[in-house]
Amino acid sequence: MLVLALLALLQTAPTPPGEDPVAPYAMSDANAGGRPFKGVAMLEAFNGVAGIDRIVDDLVTTSQADARIGDIFKGQDMIRLRRTLREQFCVLLNGGCRYTGRDMATAHKNLGIQAKDMNALVENLQAAMRREGVSFPAQNAFLGKLAVMKPDVVTR
Repeated sequence: MLVLALLALLQTAPTPPGEDPVAPYAMSDANAGGRPFKGVAMLEAFNGVAGIDRIVDDLVTTSQADARIGDIFKGQDMIRLRRTLREQFCVLLNGGCRYTGRDMATAHKNLGIQAKDMNALVENLQAAMRREGVSFPAQNAFLGKLAVMKPDVVTR
């Protein structure tokens, strides 16, 4: 019985097309790093799941091209990154999604992310949200949800 319980904890979804396989880990929406907003107001402020998709695509593309942080993304599984960021944002914005990524500490381990790197990423996220038409108060509320993850992301 204990073996079955342990196997249930160490689950992983099948590797989606184009993604690199990863070692099994416990999947949970809690891995997204915070509690979702209540209601649908924030999801609507982000123009729904389609808006989240556009913001994530913009954020990742901009960050890869950003001379300040682009090197961090080299050699990473960008297909998986885009998918799990979409899931993470969707879960936090109460969009009815499930988060299948690793917890924040594990996902960012050994990346050597510094506070200045995170600041650059936040600037890129703010620009992506602005281009999507997300209001300034909604941007700030969302960034507040993400800010609590900083100790798990910034490792240097």
